[in-house]
Amino acid sequence: MATADWLRLSVCAVLSLMVMTVDGYTVPITYVQSAVAQGAVCLDGSPPAYHFDKGFGAGVNNWLIHVEGGAWCNNATVCLSKRNTRLGSSKYMDKQYTFSGILSNLQKFNPDFYDWNRVKIRYCDGSSFTGDVAAVDPSTKLYYRGARAWNAIINDLMAKGMKNAQNAILGGCSAGGLTVILHCDSFRAQLPGAKVKCLSDAGYFINAKDISGASHIQDMYAQVVATHQSAKNLPSSCTSKFSPSLCFFPQFAAQGIQTPLFLLNAAYDAWQVKNILAPGVADPHGTWHDCKLDITKCSSSQLQTLQGFRTEFLSALSQLGSSSSRGLFINSCYAHCQSGTQETWLRSDSPVLGGMVNLKAKATRLVQLLLPYNIGNNITAIYSFLSLSYRVE
Repeated sequence: MATADWLRLSVCAVLSLMVMTVDGYTVPITYVQSAVAQGAVCLDGSPPAYHFDKGFGAGVNNWLIHVEGGAWCNNATVCLSKRNTRLGSSKYMDKQYTFSGILSNLQKFNPDFYDWNRVKIRYCDGSSFTGDVAAVDPSTKLYYRGARAWNAIINDLMAKGMKNAQNAILGGCSAGGLTVILHCDSFRAQLPGAKVKCLSDAGYFINAKDISGASHIQDMYAQVVATHQSAKNLPSSCTSKFSPSLCFFPQFAAQGIQTPLFLLNAAYDAWQVKNILAPGVADPHGTWHDCKLDITKCSSSQLQTLQGFRTEFLSALSQLGSSSSRGLFINSCYAHCQSGTQETWLRSDSPVLGGMVNLKAKATRLVQLLLPYNIGNNITAIYSFLSLSYRVE
């Protein structure tokens, strides 16, 4: 690994390991009780939920939706393990949720969206809101109804004023970031009178083999699609060309998206390193355990493997081709999700690189403006964030 590559990775990783404080405020939970009668429920049959802070001033008719992450459940056993947790039941969700980062209501912390209607959608279905199995599992009493829950939440928000939106951004982190990609065009179709754009944060999961050479993530995604019967709710622009299980991967699903899409991701995405590149099943002796927890403890060969994953990640990005309606901000942090916390979004002590301050504010404005960026043969230049220069008007 080149010295510059290691420095880029290590500096960001050290920052991500620092103890952080929270600059935020709490917002109460809203349960979509009417969804229960429609069977639009969490894994345990409880109503879906979200947290909503009303917009004000110039942002009163603008909406920012941010979807929570929480991985997936690919079979009844895994889904059952989530049923009595916040990721499978609204009964176990915190009644208050801290809004910070892109959800902050303070101009100094969130200059572009502080006065918008801001919503945090809670994640409780295990399928990135794509499942729709009519029958309830008789042995586990599990409901695979993510797509119905999604529609119930969106309809509830429409009734609360989103139908009058002038601008709307559908965003999310991790499995919520994948939700954004899978629902981006359909969300836009529900708001024909608004300018709609999508922001996927740490949601660009790639179809890569693990360190043993197995296709662990591809197999898992295929099981998710089968268990939740997700195929009919995946983008038809993808399923008309690829198998449904491949359409759970953004490198395939995002190719046909027509709505402006912005990708925010770490090239060394921490979740993907831990669960796609080096999952426990591929590392039975725990050789990667310490490296995954602290990259300063990685061996030279492990660092080379990480660098190879970064190369594969960038190659997967290039599969999207060129489009004037896409933008991206790819950095070298060993991190996962960067828009929902103040420390990694915008704060006075946020990292300064190459003399550029408030990098996340710059990324925010890119979401608004979605400046065209041809990723075709320029992927390396995009990645080399020390030399990034975007003109923001």
